Amino acid sequence: MAGSWTVQDGLQTWLSGVDPAAALAALAGGSGEAAVFVVDRNRNVLLWNDGARRLLGFEPGDVLGQHCLKASRCASCIAGCGLEQYGRVTDVPLTMHRADGGSIRVRKSGTAFFDDQGQFAGGVEVLVREGASERPHVEGLEPEAFHGLISKDPSMQRVRQSIRGVAATDACVLVGGESGTGKELVARAIHKESPRAKQPFVAINCAALVPTLLESELFGHVKGAFTGAIRDREGLLHRADGGTLFLDEVAELSLELQAKLLRVVEKSCFVPVGGRTMTCVDVRLVAATHRSLRREVKAGRFREDLMYRLRVVPIDLPPLRERRGDIELLTWHFIDQRNRKGLRHIDSIDPGAMRALLEHGWAGNVRELQNAVAYAFAVGSGPVLTLQELPAELRGEGERDSAELPTLPKETAVEDEATRIRAALRSCDGHVGRAAALLGMSRPTLWRKRRRHGIASSG
Repeated sequence: MAGSWTVQDGLQTWLSGVDPAAALAALAGGSGEAAVFVVDRNRNVLLWNDGARRLLGFEPGDVLGQHCLKASRCASCIAGCGLEQYGRVTDVPLTMHRADGGSIRVRKSGTAFFDDQGQFAGGVEVLVREGASERPHVEGLEPEAFHGLISKDPSMQRVRQSIRGVAATDACVLVGGESGTGKELVARAIHKESPRAKQPFVAINCAALVPTLLESELFGHVKGAFTGAIRDREGLLHRADGGTLFLDEVAELSLELQAKLLRVVEKSCFVPVGGRTMTCVDVRLVAATHRSLRREVKAGRFREDLMYRLRVVPIDLPPLRERRGDIELLTWHFIDQRNRKGLRHIDSIDPGAMRALLEHGWAGNVRELQNAVAYAFAVGSGPVLTLQELPAELRGEGERDSAELPTLPKETAVEDEATRIRAALRSCDGHVGRAAALLGMSRPTLWRKRRRHGIASSG
């Protein structure tokens, strides 16, 4: 068995009348500059065409019968190329090591074969030298096909399946993931896929307001409840009646507000600030956090009963650095958005710029990538996005990339928040931006927490 093929029914009959090995060799020989090689179930090389010899510098005699990693070497190749796992890889960017010690940027595609028992039986792989990047073709994916969640990564396909499954219910959902991974997009997708789609979607960042203001925003208030309350005011829960309320950074709620939110989750009722009359609503709750609520519960900062009520269905978003195959796809998506505005039209990406995009650590995830594209449009001109048009940190001239950040000592993982913040600041020599990335939070959030704990920037 193999991946999807479009062939004439008589091909099998034709192959039985010729030498299949010669037919495959002829196909590989006519592949121009592309490197084509075939591996068996043990990943030993069975065919190595002239394109592979020219591209990677290894002679057929050096690799035939040897494990493919002898000639097909890169960091991700050693971890696993994904061919056996996914059955097919398409246009994946890689940096390969040549026989002469140099390196070369390539695009890799391949198809796996499996025997009647479903066991990996080998595969055919193709490498093409990378030139200026043009918009990639992604099989089976329309860029706007799923409410702005742009991905071809299997982990994100599972997220989509979860969204579709939970949307039909009224179960509470807790979306986890680092800052910038698209948690609000997931919440909006759940709403749009649900029977509530024509009703309001209301969102609030729980870290953006002090507890007293947040309580008024959520539950509303009556006239005279506090100084400045000159009239009754509906809260977000009331405005979301019939629809969905998205609580971003829910871990930032005070314990007092958590108790009041628990009542909403359990009984769908609340009392406005300063009021006496109970108000009941029909609201679906979706919450999000970049932190572990279980860890917050252990630290005494979050109610365990509320945690279980909110995370009936948990959906976790992977960081962009764990789905690097999406970087080019997302880059072109953001380019297309800005191309439509007409101020500049980019139709290709310089190889050096694409290399910088692919190798960056993306501590800010998809949001950081979106901002990088916006920066390029603001400072550059012309149809080609060049390396010099990217932010300094992508060119190696700014802050150190998140991949170079020090890791926190393991013993700090379960300690209190103040201790972890001090450890991060010490590890990063007091650099607030890197410390925030190390802790998995935004700069403003780290600033608020430092102020709360009375921590200086030096830790």
